[in-house]
Amino acid sequence: MSEPYASFVPGNPGYIPLSVLDLAPVLAGSTPAQSFRNSLELARHAEQLGYHRYWLAEHHNMPGVASSATSVVIGYIAAGTSRIRVGSGGIMLPNHAPLVIAEQFGTLESMYPGRIDLGLGRAPGSDRRTTLALRRDINSGEDFPELLEELQTFFDASATSYHAPVRAVPGEGLNVPIWLLGSSDFSARLAAQKGLPFAFAGHFSPDYTQRALRIYREYFQPSEMLKEPYAILGVNAIAADTDEEAEWLSTTMQQQFLNIIRGRTGQIQPPASMEGKWTDYEQAAVEKQLSSTIKGGPQRIRQGLERYMQDTGVNELIMTSMIYDQQARLHSYELIAQAAGLPQTKQGQALR
Repeated sequence: MSEPYASFVPGNPGYIPLSVLDLAPVLAGSTPAQSFRNSLELARHAEQLGYHRYWLAEHHNMPGVASSATSVVIGYIAAGTSRIRVGSGGIMLPNHAPLVIAEQFGTLESMYPGRIDLGLGRAPGSDRRTTLALRRDINSGEDFPELLEELQTFFDASATSYHAPVRAVPGEGLNVPIWLLGSSDFSARLAAQKGLPFAFAGHFSPDYTQRALRIYREYFQPSEMLKEPYAILGVNAIAADTDEEAEWLSTTMQQQFLNIIRGRTGQIQPPASMEGKWTDYEQAAVEKQLSSTIKGGPQRIRQGLERYMQDTGVNELIMTSMIYDQQARLHSYELIAQAAGLPQTKQGQALR
């Protein structure tokens, strides 16, 4: 069992709490089956390195992302690890009936007690046609607060009874920490109002980071679950032995965001020279979208992590690294862990 919230290690003031955000990327020429094996290898690696949690994100109709059945992948990762918290970053709640999510995460919590996080978002996680296929109607997620309230009721044993017409079994009475995720101030306000922890998608919405965090802290109302605000920030991070190698590895992510700007989807591409691949306008748009990325050798990574913690005051950073080569990806997370001073595992036990 691990605590829902990271804490600094006594005697190690340089420790920066870190977690992993994974989309189970499908590499060019590979398959989702291999993506899941790669994700499990990364999760085990992250657990040994002292990362606090491992989250997977719900996306649909994207050939380069295999984590569409998010709850299923969470179970696979949790089964293959022993201590690290595993959860969703996030489940797009308007895509699902709250009862189904309560049952799924009640099942996961029953199987892996004290290790499951339920992060919730309100975006569809895909394009308009896929949203219609998922939801059967197009809505903007405006009913998200009502869906959240319904979901919380299914977990709350005091709000139901043996005589209730509909109960989540398993799920009812279980302590599954709920997080609200956002890329604007909507979820920041709702998380503050409900006294829930908040995770901001700084890795693709850097311009709204400070505003969303300020609103969350300013309007936070303590709850039974959380007495003080607790915020996580999503950050793109690519580490390598040298700054030059990290710049080269980052071209995979640049190609991915370029395709998004062009409205295309595809598998994750290997590093390549970007010369001639984009217009000046596209290059500026991609660089703006990725302006919050931390990349470089160990010194640059440490400086970037410290800058984020100082500038934002968040409790935890959750890192996503879109790197094509699996060994380079594993090495990147190892270098980031070293730069953050994460407590390493020893003789099978996490140093907490």
